[in-house]
Amino acid sequence: MTQLATRKDFDQYMIPTYSPASFIPVKGIGSRVVDQQGKEYIDFAGGIAVNALGHANAKLKQALNQQAESLWHIGNGYSNEPVLNLAKQLVESTFADKVFFCNSGAEANEAALKLARKYGNDHHGAAKNEIVAFNNGFHGRTLFTVSAGGQPKYSQDFAPLPAGIHHVAFNDLETAKATIGANTCAVIVEPIQGEGGVIPADPNFLQGLRALCDEHDALLIFDEVQTGVGRTGHLYAYMDYGVQPDLLSTAKALGGGFPIAAMLTTDKFAGALSVGSHGTTYGGNPLAAAVASAVLQEINQPDFLQGVKDRRQQYLSQLNEINKKRQVFKEIRGLGLLIGCELNDAHRGQAKLISTLAAEQGVLMLIAGPDVIRFAPALNIPEQDIDTGLSRFAAALDLYLNKE
Repeated sequence: MTQLATRKDFDQYMIPTYSPASFIPVKGIGSRVVDQQGKEYIDFAGGIAVNALGHANAKLKQALNQQAESLWHIGNGYSNEPVLNLAKQLVESTFADKVFFCNSGAEANEAALKLARKYGNDHHGAAKNEIVAFNNGFHGRTLFTVSAGGQPKYSQDFAPLPAGIHHVAFNDLETAKATIGANTCAVIVEPIQGEGGVIPADPNFLQGLRALCDEHDALLIFDEVQTGVGRTGHLYAYMDYGVQPDLLSTAKALGGGFPIAAMLTTDKFAGALSVGSHGTTYGGNPLAAAVASAVLQEINQPDFLQGVKDRRQQYLSQLNEINKKRQVFKEIRGLGLLIGCELNDAHRGQAKLISTLAAEQGVLMLIAGPDVIRFAPALNIPEQDIDTGLSRFAAALDLYLNKE
């Protein structure tokens, strides 16, 4: 009989890049998760904005099982029906003309940054290679994307880093204007900084970046890894803002829990990545593409997207009431079902402790830095689960306040 895995096994066998919770989830249905001891949790974390349709969604299971009976993997020397169908869905639903598929948000951003540099080199020469990014941004963990991210804590130990990347303040158009110039090949930005604290971009900031990129023939890259596929109440956040990027990265919710990512772009720029210039073994895998296609079919519907906005109002109403009684949050912000609650000065640095206490009370939470509690639940989370989970969260806050 196989011995039950424990948290100690992580310390014994796993490279310590994470510090997971003491309990181990073993089953999930909808927006509820059960651990090895049978304890149930309401899931407000959503696998870090991944499980857009919750756990073990019936339509996603059906899509996966059907595809598993036919073709699992074929390699990029051939195409396959699921990936072509998925590409068509994305193109018909967005600004894009062409799609490149890969496996993670970091890979999608890596592809976008490589395309931008190659386009700049092809059309303007080798000097057009500079990238403008933003402080507190997050774009992945490859060496290139972690360098583009504006959080030195994630990159400083891996020097020397790729050169030609300039960081400026988020939502500061004047500083961006002073930095973007003739040698800028790309500007990469999150419409909502997720890991950086759930901070939405100002509409005039994104509009200004669009104008600056047009002026200097630089590519505007929207990192929608966390905001994409219905998270904001639109299929993609650029639709909220009315600002069209040149390239867009999408991952997380695209597969609903199955690893897949994509870079979207227009015909004008797609040709920069010609045959052999970029690639991936697993990108466009038939299993992943079949699941992602089912995700889009479910989410990209007016009633579903309206449901995201309705659930947001339910969260905001109750979070404001919770805060009114406890006075712990300075600000509650975000769009759709990406919500950040910033702790006020009296409770700075305590987000991790609060999330740990929340788990003890039976609700899974995220943080976005040491001062922000982050909510990224399933987009179809039942209203009753929101009520129950927020009640448990309130109890966790009471425990926290009583421990002070």
